[in-house]
Amino acid sequence: MSNVVPFRQRQPVAQLARCEVVAVAGDLLTLLEQLEDVCARAAATGRPALEVERTVQHLLDAVSAVERALDCIGEGEQAEPA
Repeated sequence: MSNVVPFRQRQPVAQLARCEVVAVAGDLLTLLEQLEDVCARAAATGRPALEVERTVQHLLDAVSAVERALDCIGEGEQAEPA
């Protein structure tokens, strides 16, 4: 009889899923920064006020949607540290 207990190897799928979540969150943060930049540039276009207002509002709605997506991805089941 041996007193050595073999450890179960981690599933590589779980590690891939964790990496994918981190990659998606990073992409969403990049997208958020880009949307905020486009929003500022759109506000300074010198177009008619109503057109600028609607454009900026739609971009701010997109910013809110990306923020909600980041919140959702962050609320998932916490993975154990690697």
